Amino acid sequence: MNDFQAMLMRMESQCLLRTRRIIEGPQNPSLRVNNQSFLSFCSNDYLGLANHPNLIAAIITGMSEFGVGSSSSALICGHTKAHEDLEQTLAAFLEIPRVIYFSNGYMANLGVISALVGPGDTIFCDRLNHASLIDGARLSRAEFKVYAHSDVFKLEKLLQKCKSPSKLVVTDAVFSMDGDIAHLAELITICERYDAWLLVDDAHGFGVLGPHGKGSLHHFGLKSEQLLYMGTLGKAAGVAGAFVAANRHISDWLLQRARTYMYTTSNPALLATAASAALPLIYEEEWRRIRLRTLGKKLQKVLYGLPWPLIHSKTAIHPIIIGDNQTTQTLASMLKNQGIWVPAICPPTVPDGTARLRISLSALHTEDDVICLAKALMKIATVLKVER
Repeated sequence: MNDFQAMLMRMESQCLLRTRRIIEGPQNPSLRVNNQSFLSFCSNDYLGLANHPNLIAAIITGMSEFGVGSSSSALICGHTKAHEDLEQTLAAFLEIPRVIYFSNGYMANLGVISALVGPGDTIFCDRLNHASLIDGARLSRAEFKVYAHSDVFKLEKLLQKCKSPSKLVVTDAVFSMDGDIAHLAELITICERYDAWLLVDDAHGFGVLGPHGKGSLHHFGLKSEQLLYMGTLGKAAGVAGAFVAANRHISDWLLQRARTYMYTTSNPALLATAASAALPLIYEEEWRRIRLRTLGKKLQKVLYGLPWPLIHSKTAIHPIIIGDNQTTQTLASMLKNQGIWVPAICPPTVPDGTARLRISLSALHTEDDVICLAKALMKIATVLKVER
């Protein structure tokens, strides 16, 4: 029998033990935890919509019309007019024929991958993909091949040798711990050349990248019949849930075979009404994306000279690579002592030796917030006497 206490103690000694914090109030750049306010750079509420009055009003309207719980899977009686309206609005927004609304991004990836491939097929996975893509690949029981991060040349060599009847390439669009963007144009070209499906997880790009926030595919101007596009509604959209967009034949197949869609209770309709209310804000309020880009450039500028490398990013995610777990946790703790919350990200979320501070920007942050963070980090580097 496993000694869970001993394993937990070992994780704690390696600075790998995770803890929850109890947040008081809504998501904002200022978060209250245990009666203390923190300037937060933790949240994935990139556009600052999670507490928007339009979304709150939509929730109230949706609750009045549909009640609270959906009480059934979508294929029984859980697919309401609110869900249907959201799917159709998203399809028009994305300019993709069909959209299916899932309960969350993890469930979407698990369901899609298992519906597309199985034993005898092959999945190709970027080494830094999100855990949901990795777990989906493993659960499918297809052969699982990993290629080095963003190494499209290695991927093509693997596809050249593959004789499987069905091939699936899975990738993050924006990598959640690095903030870099996948080479999607090259990936689509390769997948079309070798008759492979491409599943793009745009959890951190939808709403942030592309004209009107339409995401990473529109950022590059890409379309393909070989493509499946997954986006989440709990980050930039500020609500909850996820969606998968694809051609009509694949979408119809997912309705019949995506087990995480078929056998789970639908998200409440009130969440679908709120997500529908978020889309016009994403489309129309370009100032939110402009603010993110401005803040990102400012951050890169004011953090220049830190003894720890800041990864260049054109997204809302700006990681500072520290290296070892203990130092990373120490830095995060020292920032908290100054009233600033930046999460310490350690293995297994990131590879060994690459523990980091993950800075997430929101359109509701100000330049003064960014300067405050920079001054705090510079002060810590001086206290620790760390040289570049």
